[in-house]
Amino acid sequence: MWDVMLKILISILISVILVGCAPQEIQMAPDGKPVPKIYDMRAQSTAQIQFRMLDAVNVLRSSRSLNSLQLNAQLNAAAATHSRDMSVQNRPWHFGSDGSSPLDRARRLNYSGEFRGEVISETFENELDTLSAWMENKNTRAVIMDPNALELGFSWYQEPSGKIWWTLVVGGKS
Repeated sequence: MWDVMLKILISILISVILVGCAPQEIQMAPDGKPVPKIYDMRAQSTAQIQFRMLDAVNVLRSSRSLNSLQLNAQLNAAAATHSRDMSVQNRPWHFGSDGSSPLDRARRLNYSGEFRGEVISETFENELDTLSAWMENKNTRAVIMDPNALELGFSWYQEPSGKIWWTLVVGGKS
């Protein structure tokens, strides 16, 4: 009796292992591209995500002996406004639908420091994957690693489809 139960148990375990190890089928969109896995931003607090990005940026900066950045409320607001606006325009670019530049947006929010740069992206990836992609590009890396930067603003807008519009803004002393 135990032999039969042991054989059944072993075959169930093997079946579970094989099903768990089977390659997962990738869903394809009508355009032939893989359907992205949705990263749900609503499940986390804004502060959690902003501080996770700030910590990651500061680790990268520290590795190059650069000063740490601090979050700035005005730059966070400028980043949030622009992320939502890029979604409305359905294109990642640095100019607002009203023609505003990144510098204009920082000034509108009474940012008292010197605007140093802006980095943007549209993805389905999380903030750390997005930072990794930014660090692979020399232009966006230069903004993040600016030795004169002191403050950071970071925000996003997630569409119902799951697409995320990211904006990171850096500033320094005036």
